[in-house]
Amino acid sequence: MKHFFKKIKIIRIVFVALFLFSSSAVISKEAPSSFADLAEKLMPSVVNISTTRVVEARSQTPLPFQFPPGSPFEDFFKEFNQQQTPQKRKSTALGSGFVISEDGIVITNNHVIQGSEGIVVRFTNKKEYEAKLIGTDPVSDLAVLKIQSKDKFKPVALGDSNKARVGEWVLAIGNPFGLGGTVTTGIISAINRDINMGRYDNFIQTDASINQGNSGGPLFNMKGEVVGINTAIFSNSGGSVGIGFAIPSSFAKKVIDQLTVYGETRRGWLGVRIQEVTKEIADSLGMKEAMGALVADVNPDSPAKKAGVQDGDVIVEFNGVKIDTMRKLPKVVGESPVGKSATFKVWRNKKTITKTIVLGRLEDTEEFKKKSESKKVEKKKDTLLKSLGAKVRNITDQDIASRKLKSDISGVIVQEIQADGALSDTPIQVGDIIIGLKNEKVKNVSDFEDKLKKLIKSGNASILLTIIDSKNRSRYVGVKIN
Repeated sequence: MKHFFKKIKIIRIVFVALFLFSSSAVISKEAPSSFADLAEKLMPSVVNISTTRVVEARSQTPLPFQFPPGSPFEDFFKEFNQQQTPQKRKSTALGSGFVISEDGIVITNNHVIQGSEGIVVRFTNKKEYEAKLIGTDPVSDLAVLKIQSKDKFKPVALGDSNKARVGEWVLAIGNPFGLGGTVTTGIISAINRDINMGRYDNFIQTDASINQGNSGGPLFNMKGEVVGINTAIFSNSGGSVGIGFAIPSSFAKKVIDQLTVYGETRRGWLGVRIQEVTKEIADSLGMKEAMGALVADVNPDSPAKKAGVQDGDVIVEFNGVKIDTMRKLPKVVGESPVGKSATFKVWRNKKTITKTIVLGRLEDTEEFKKKSESKKVEKKKDTLLKSLGAKVRNITDQDIASRKLKSDISGVIVQEIQADGALSDTPIQVGDIIIGLKNEKVKNVSDFEDKLKKLIKSGNASILLTIIDSKNRSRYVGVKIN
């Protein structure tokens, strides 16, 4: 299973999420005397997912003898070791999923199966089946599988997560740490939670215990309907601390339908760059409240341009949905049908104007394609950073898959640390990933070099790095520059 993260102080997001006892004041119907009947009914529909990936690893076998310092043979054998052919090995990842049709359609997270060469689903009755990938969407972190069998399976239904309420009981079933068929319970702690993991953040927060391996598993309501797909947790250690997040079923259903029919997603595209409407901006535009999405730029030849949208417009409503915050607009537009007319309202010159637009498809845009392909074209070329005394390279899709990291992570991987380099006296080790410099995101080696040079040129004697270590734990490290 793949880990995803977002730095909030020392807390990180880990992919995958305490049972909260109600007080005596809570109405009795909200506290079932037992979850046994419900768990027994739902267990046959939940599967454990194991995937295999082929990863490369360079042999690090030490020589059985040592040469004195300065010996010409020392450099010879060091170079020999570095030129050894990388060894390929199979890596196994674990996750969870659930069946939604009798013919074996299975839902899970994209990060559970990303980069896999083989997928096996296992039921609680110990039966195992090979599964085929039907479609995947890294943006929403969802994937659809099809079990390769003519057997009939017991499906579960996707419920209406829009009706979910804070405080309602929920039950999670999954495969944490490879312990299949694990049932945990809790309540819905919050809804519509935005944790800055992507443009479509709209998570259900729960305190039901969710851990590594729970990713892709279902979050049930007391009717036995899936209201969420367990995806991430906040954690210091990688284990559950009672703050987990699930993708709402109502949002997931639209993605699942598209993946099942087309094998890919078809999201609406407006073609604007937007920003938040602050109180000061709202006052300056004559708005009664700070709401909507301020159009900072309109893409040429975009649907928005053709509809007459202008820089400085504030989109306050789209297809009848009020845009109360900036981040709501991409969600509403993304869920709207491609190629069909939509109506929206903008605030311009202290009045509301209604417009009509035919949405394009996000996945067809050059910007989307470039972003999707950016990691695939990166080469594993080491770059020596003399100021740090270390060699680094760009992170690749293969690294992300083998380390079970979030698909949109960026940064550089430390390949070598020189004995007299700045990193030699720090906790940073070979294999660690540098994802931030002075609290700014590191995109790639080139970006890291540029940022580093600017800091050194400005007179900084020390820098702050954000890293992910070999156990996928994120931390801050202060480094004195040589």
